[in-house]
Amino acid sequence: MRPIDFRQDLLPLKDLIYRLGLRLMQHREEAEDLTQDCLLKAWSKREELADVDNLKAYCLTMCRNLALDRLSAHERSNISLEQSLTDTCTDEPEPDEQLERQQRLDYVRHLIDNLPEKQRTAIQLRDIEGLTYQEAAHIMQLSEDNFKVTLHRARKTLKAAFEKSDRHGL
Repeated sequence: MRPIDFRQDLLPLKDLIYRLGLRLMQHREEAEDLTQDCLLKAWSKREELADVDNLKAYCLTMCRNLALDRLSAHERSNISLEQSLTDTCTDEPEPDEQLERQQRLDYVRHLIDNLPEKQRTAIQLRDIEGLTYQEAAHIMQLSEDNFKVTLHRARKTLKAAFEKSDRHGL
C-alpha cells in the first residue's frame, strides 16, 4: 500500500471527526481537542495505517474510543450542545420563521443530546454524517443488526418526544 499523506488522507477527515467528537463530547473546545488528538494519533501510526482498508472508519472509531475514554474519566452528565451556525441561505426567511426554525433545531439538538450515548452516536453517524449501516456498525463495534436496532430505538424515542411536544404546543 502507499504511505499515508497527512494533507491528502487525514486532513479531509477532520470535519467528520470534529462533528462526531462534538456530538459525543458536547463542548466545542473538547471536540476540537479530540479532533487534534485523533489526527495526531493517526499520524503517529501512519506506518500501520498504510495497511488499513477504510481509513475513515478507522479514524472515526479512534475518535469515538478517545471520546468515550474522556467521558468515563470525567464522569460527565449530558450538557446541551452549543449552538453553531448551520444556515447559510441567501433567501433569508422572515425573523419569526427564523426564530421558529432555530427553536425547533435547538429542541431537536436537546432531544438528541439526552439520548443514551449509543443512540446518540448512531443518530450522528447514520442520519447526520450519512454513513452506511455497515460503516457505522463497524465504527461502533456492533453487528449491523444490532446497530439497526439501536438506531431504530433512537429514532423511535426522538419521534415520541417530538410528537409529545407538538401535542403540548412546545
